[in-house]
Amino acid sequence: MGKLTNRARAKADYAWFIGSREWPVFVSALGVLLGVVTLVPSAVGIVLSVIALALGLVTLVRDVRLLRGRWAAYEFTVIAAPFPHVDVPPPASYPGARYLELPGRGTGLVSDAVDRALWTAEFPVDVAADPYHLPAELKATAPHVLPLRAHGRLLFNGTVVGMRGEPLPSVGRGAPIRLHRTRFFDGQCSNELATLRVSRRDTGVVFDLRRRMMVDAAGRLRTLAESPLADIVGVSTVAVTTDGWVLLVVQSNRNSASQSLLAPSGSGSLEPRDLVGDDLHDVMRAGMERELCEETGLRRSEITRTTVVGFARWMERGAKPEFFGLTELSVTRQELVDRRPSRAERDFTSAVRFEKIDLDAFGRELAAGADLFSPALPELIHGSGSVPLLLGLRAGALWKVGAQPSAGG
Repeated sequence: MGKLTNRARAKADYAWFIGSREWPVFVSALGVLLGVVTLVPSAVGIVLSVIALALGLVTLVRDVRLLRGRWAAYEFTVIAAPFPHVDVPPPASYPGARYLELPGRGTGLVSDAVDRALWTAEFPVDVAADPYHLPAELKATAPHVLPLRAHGRLLFNGTVVGMRGEPLPSVGRGAPIRLHRTRFFDGQCSNELATLRVSRRDTGVVFDLRRRMMVDAAGRLRTLAESPLADIVGVSTVAVTTDGWVLLVVQSNRNSASQSLLAPSGSGSLEPRDLVGDDLHDVMRAGMERELCEETGLRRSEITRTTVVGFARWMERGAKPEFFGLTELSVTRQELVDRRPSRAERDFTSAVRFEKIDLDAFGRELAAGADLFSPALPELIHGSGSVPLLLGLRAGALWKVGAQPSAGG
């Protein structure tokens, strides 16, 4: 029943999202239906009902034609090329930031200085009183974008958490990083437009989110504090058993991202139930461990600790923020081989597998100048690792070889 429930919920969320924006058409259709229902066996009643039905039909036909015109006004073209990071410098406030291009999978913006700040500094957070709302120019395309994003996927319009600010070394113990509540579909209709080129058929005007909303007046990537997008926070963690095995999740083709690729042990979006305090680390750990338990069948009691080890922005997804963790478990691989993901996650998780990964060796190679596809990583991960997995392993490996004794939590 879990899969049927997931599909029904996804379709209901989609229908409500579209219906709330195209309600006049549904009202006209309701008028026609009522006109048919009120046909009664009396001369006056029949005449009045026929008139009402005719007017309703005229209105409905007009509204449907207008609807078709609006839906036909835009042409969407998938952008297959990676994010043009050579032409878009990182924000000036990101110390030592650089882009890591992962061929065929995406591009991440990383900063070793930001990661080191996460290991040692505290970052207060607060939650905005008002939820995020799509800007007017994104609202116009939202009903047309969502069908493209939903095709072949299961998308729920749940409440998630976005971010306005970044964990920069200059921010620690300073002004709180602002979080905001938003809806999953808002992210699909804002950040995810980074992979689509939108053209108006009547004017030929092209809307390119990457140039319109992701860069500032100087041509640099906007900080999260300046961004007008939903910027839903991604949380991922890599879990290691007591006998040194790393849990990996094989994503199904129904996921909104990283379809059929290897993902971290737990990976998803930050949710309001993860807002457990006013410290960034506590909030991110809560989200990481929730996703980990849902996707692998782990129990909270089997988690020894989770350390927030890295931060990045995923460029092909509108430069949305991603946080990475490293989780130490109190159980062996053998104790976990028969575990299954939660019922709600089985549509999205094809399998859970285990790999031996020497994070210390990987960290030493990275510190010596090796790239992400170093010999320390298994070939399987080279070929099938998703952006969150590769960036998460990178952050965890560097933390392993560079963390201070007090780092963790």
